[in-house]
Amino acid sequence: MTRVRLEIDEVQIHRPRKRWKLYFVILAEHPTENDKMIMTTLPQDPFKLSKRHENSFQFDTDQEGSEGLFVLSRDLPEDRELNVHIYLRHTRKATRDLGDILKDLENDIGEDAYGLITDVLGTTSTSWLVIAKTAIPLIGKILTKIPDRDFGFLSAFERFGSEFEDIYEIDRKKDFSGDASLVYSWSIDDDEVIA
Repeated sequence: MTRVRLEIDEVQIHRPRKRWKLYFVILAEHPTENDKMIMTTLPQDPFKLSKRHENSFQFDTDQEGSEGLFVLSRDLPEDRELNVHIYLRHTRKATRDLGDILKDLENDIGEDAYGLITDVLGTTSTSWLVIAKTAIPLIGKILTKIPDRDFGFLSAFERFGSEFEDIYEIDRKKDFSGDASLVYSWSIDDDEVIA
């Protein structure tokens, strides 16, 4: 079975301020249940941008073997499409327990939240909150209640077509709905050709 992998390579902030404590909220399709999505926060602790970073943080470098921030790895669905939403947030707190965000989301989603799972999408230590697909419209509104700065949302939806026949990894650059942009990459984890 063909596996696909998503990594975040670079985040760029388009604001004059030079110091940020950033994290991502990831919403992805459940790998086995079509009526559900799963959510997590990445990385485990917010990452800091200081003046020396010039409002850009590189997870991936040009060095051989360097990889970006791992988001997920899973079997490619039969329809060869994957829907992933990425939200970028900034916290002003000196320490931020990102697990609290999942608890807040679970409480606010209510009966459409099905608890936390691990060992899914190629990760063993990351907790994911399982939610009903019908709860997707609530996510943005719930995130605005969390007292962290919102840099917005972008869709990392991918339709794996013939462009992956010759190139196993494709970088995408998109703008968030706020003052930031992201470079991320989708790749094929094996030698199988996608028609």
